Amino acid sequence: MSTRRIDLATTFLPREVQAIRDAITAALKRPDPQRPGQTIGKAKAGVYAFYDYDGEPIYVGQTAEGFGARLGRHLTGQRSDAVAKYVLDPFEVHTVSMWSLPHIGDLPSKDRKSALDPYEYAVYQNLLKASTFNAILNEGDIPAAEPVELPDPLTCVIIPDSIFPDRSHPDARIARRAQTISLLAKNISERKVSPGLRRTLLTQTKRLNDLARARYEALKDVIEVEGTEGVVEVPEGIFQHPDRRQIAHS
Repeated sequence: MSTRRIDLATTFLPREVQAIRDAITAALKRPDPQRPGQTIGKAKAGVYAFYDYDGEPIYVGQTAEGFGARLGRHLTGQRSDAVAKYVLDPFEVHTVSMWSLPHIGDLPSKDRKSALDPYEYAVYQNLLKASTFNAILNEGDIPAAEPVELPDPLTCVIIPDSIFPDRSHPDARIARRAQTISLLAKNISERKVSPGLRRTLLTQTKRLNDLARARYEALKDVIEVEGTEGVVEVPEGIFQHPDRRQIAHS
């Protein structure tokens, strides 16, 4: 039997990982809606949000150092606190929205965070309204602030079509959510943690239950069960992206 030789010294990333990194790089090269002539990756300050494969908002954050650096920490293995604590699983992120705020980026770096807070709170409130669970996964509380007008965001899908079927498969997502919950619960059991981290655990369990129930209900009448004979056909489209929600942009 012949076997293909495996290059143990390869320096290439797995193709799926590289495809996502390329998609993130392409997103950061898109024009900044608030500063024509400049890419969104060059924006020095703004707010960002992550959405899962169902359009459910899962995380909001702000950056005073640029979207490229912040998104890299979350999504390309440059371990952020949210990822390290198992608050956010990068596997779940399908879409990114970025609100560029050039007038804050032009401020001295020491003044940017306080100026960003009201905008982060405004995005946070919109995400809560758009969420099925009226919750997102952030551990920390987003401080309340006076209302501000949000600019139009730039929204980009970071999962290429070539890997979408595997990444979006409900069984794979159920397994990942269960693993994330286990690791998060272990982290909580071994440390003195904030109430916010326990709230994240609760939200994660709701998300797992919602997806597992939807998966069961979609298949309970069409899949073969133990003890039956023959093959039962699965209706066309059962594995397609459910597209249940609209991403909140305003």
